[in-house]
Amino acid sequence: MPDQTSSPATLQPTLFIPHGGGPCFFMDWSVMGGPADTWDAMAAWLKSLASTLPERPKAIVVISGHWEEPEFTVAAVEAPQMIYDYSNFPPHTYELQYPAPGSAAIAVRIVELLTAAGIPARTDARRGFDHGVFIPFLLAFPDADIPVVPMSIKTNLDPAEHIAAGQALKALRAEGVLIVASGMSYHNMRAFRTPAATLPSKAFDNWLTTSLAQPDADARLGALTHWSEGTAARNAHPREEHLLPLMIAAGAGDSDPGERVFSDVVMDATVSAFRFG
Repeated sequence: MPDQTSSPATLQPTLFIPHGGGPCFFMDWSVMGGPADTWDAMAAWLKSLASTLPERPKAIVVISGHWEEPEFTVAAVEAPQMIYDYSNFPPHTYELQYPAPGSAAIAVRIVELLTAAGIPARTDARRGFDHGVFIPFLLAFPDADIPVVPMSIKTNLDPAEHIAAGQALKALRAEGVLIVASGMSYHNMRAFRTPAATLPSKAFDNWLTTSLAQPDADARLGALTHWSEGTAARNAHPREEHLLPLMIAAGAGDSDPGERVFSDVVMDATVSAFRFG
């Protein structure tokens, strides 16, 4: 169980990070037909991430856009295995390992917070680390010595429910637990690498940045609830599973507005990361 005596001075932020394309940081991207340095800026930012935290997290809860369940589900696994949920990449990328421990105790704590808020939730005794977890974490927390607890999004993709889940989990921040939402701010697979991504991705990114920066929490979360009405929203996310983790990070951010802390143009699309607190 996390130490619940942490002072407000060490309140952890919440983060929405891009996890890249498959095992992109650990291969020669020119094999995929793009410039070899396509992901270098994102990789450098991920490597710097731990140094921006107020203190070393006691644990990390990570919400991946690659795990969907009918109700919020949390991995209660002490030694998670890798889930290589990508295809047609070089053989060595299926040997990557991230040996961080899990934590059944923290998984139970998360379920307790969600159910206390009237949100159905359960634990899963088998779920490992999908690539939305182990690929960015190999860069951001390479020592793999902090317990990592994956949490799903819901298959209904309801933004208000994901915001509410984040609000239920905000107490974790004062317990030394870092909440990381792993997705992509732009995820139109058909438009990547084409001019169809360039202007719409920038327009949506600007809308998202402005919406998250609003100081009024009701206005900020209201904009996220109706994100699909944002500028170029459905070009950016034909299906929103890679955006929904952001809703949990924003909800857990509580009164803290969101700040864009990283942005780059990748495969002709603007992709960004955001921090609350």
